Amino acid sequence: MTSMTPITFAETDLDAIAEFEGRVAVVITPSGKMGPGARRANRLTKGALKRLVESASWEKAKPGDVKTLAWPTGMAAEALDVLCHERGADAVETRKAGAALAKARGTAPLLVLGAPVRRIGEFAQGLALRSYAFTARKSDPGKDIGPVTIMVATPAEAEEAAAAPLAIAEGVLLTRDLVSEPANHLTTTAFAERIQGLEADGLKITVLEEDELEKLGMGLLLSVGQGSATPTKVAVMEWSGGRKGDAPLALVGKGVVFDTGGISIKPAGGMEEMTMDMGGAGTVVGTMKALAKRRAKANVVGLVGLVENMPSGSASRPGDVVTSMKGDTVEIINTDAEGRLLLADVLWYAQEKYEPAAVIDLATLTGAIIVALGHEHAGVFSNDDSFADKFLRAAGNEGEGAWRMPLGEAYDKLIKSNIADMKNVGGRKGGAITAAQFLQRYIKDGTPWIHLDIAGAARVDAETSFAPKGATGWGVMSLNRLISDQYEGED
Repeated sequence: MTSMTPITFAETDLDAIAEFEGRVAVVITPSGKMGPGARRANRLTKGALKRLVESASWEKAKPGDVKTLAWPTGMAAEALDVLCHERGADAVETRKAGAALAKARGTAPLLVLGAPVRRIGEFAQGLALRSYAFTARKSDPGKDIGPVTIMVATPAEAEEAAAAPLAIAEGVLLTRDLVSEPANHLTTTAFAERIQGLEADGLKITVLEEDELEKLGMGLLLSVGQGSATPTKVAVMEWSGGRKGDAPLALVGKGVVFDTGGISIKPAGGMEEMTMDMGGAGTVVGTMKALAKRRAKANVVGLVGLVENMPSGSASRPGDVVTSMKGDTVEIINTDAEGRLLLADVLWYAQEKYEPAAVIDLATLTGAIIVALGHEHAGVFSNDDSFADKFLRAAGNEGEGAWRMPLGEAYDKLIKSNIADMKNVGGRKGGAITAAQFLQRYIKDGTPWIHLDIAGAARVDAETSFAPKGATGWGVMSLNRLISDQYEGED
């Protein structure tokens, strides 16, 4: 896993500012109010900070903007970064402020005079999230990212406040790593091995192999991978931090490590991006790590189906009819609509095995959701208004875009088959909705359920506030927030 940039807290030492090599950051309010650290930096630089905050440039500055004074007089630092930040900023804005500093500093060691920042945990989290770079497959990964030291009045309190946010950041970075990995390095076997490594964090891990999946009757899942030389697996992660006997929340992820489309092969242009088709599984794994690292007081089980969709002489064909673990039959019209087949069997297994209080599945499922929502929001489908509202509130509080999409019986006729119980696609119209309708048939009556189509949110072609171009880690923070708000109780 990509190592998270080291972030430590130290007691404020104004005398250390002048001699620090690397970059020094001070925080100033939009009105120009300076704390003790900024005032000391101003004296060292012979009034340069005061001149900055009295300039037209600062008048135009918005919260989260960073102004940089290179090679400041009177300091050993290579730069003095000046962050515009309102003391009363909310959690998301504070996280963005930390991320802005991380982007500005590049790889240099950073000393932050953090006294004016009230939400120090979210600030540190933003620094950690934006300092990420995936370099595991480069022969020369470049210069290591330097450590961050945040000077505060009470380091022990700041460290305690940052413990959970930084644990969540670790989960986000793990998700980004998994989504970024090429398929020849993240095979289904390698993916399962990485998941097994999470036992060190306290998760109980079980990996179901193909013979066990056959005995369970997971015909839909197995049909997806039957054209590949890499074995199909289901990995289960259990975190039992809540009250004994409480039903868990089940998180189910689509883990297609590479998707050619199978016999219904995709166009060559852009197919290399299908290494990210395991984004749903990646988010589930990252969330489970975050819960374990912060010792969440909740019972949660994460299940991911791991498979590769390849064309070969043994691959599924359009027109094949396969039988699910539930016992119904599906006519495969398009082998590139494989994610819903995988999820259907894993969803049914999750309910049969764990009798969860609620179920959330995540998948880079359809291009249709990107057409509908772009890359700004994940699609949210649910059979339970209250459950959906709670998730949307959690996502909003974490600044992760999510938008409710419709379900309805009228869409069922689009996936009606003449020769089987249903078919796996319903045509171009409402493609994201018919995929969700398909999955809903594998949710038992009375079970609250959310389907998250994250095809647009899992990977982006331009940098975001919290991540460079590429994998975003979308969903880890929202799911963690939902669990913290709704499922945590005393031991």
